[in-house]
Amino acid sequence: MDGTRRYDIKPGLHVSIVLKKDQRTGKLTDGVVKDILTNSPTHPHGIKVRLESGEVGRVKKISDG
Repeated sequence: MDGTRRYDIKPGLHVSIVLKKDQRTGKLTDGVVKDILTNSPTHPHGIKVRLESGEVGRVKKISDG
């Protein structure tokens, strides 16, 4: 699953996000979703979330575990 559909993302889910500062390189940051920040049902670049660590970015991958 990619992170373009809000329906697929729930607080407590393990995800990989790309931070704003890492958009050029595509470096992923792993963490657990705390808040979903995108209101629309889909977003072509990924749903924006806040991780429990406080980092904000767009979901690129949803972990299986």
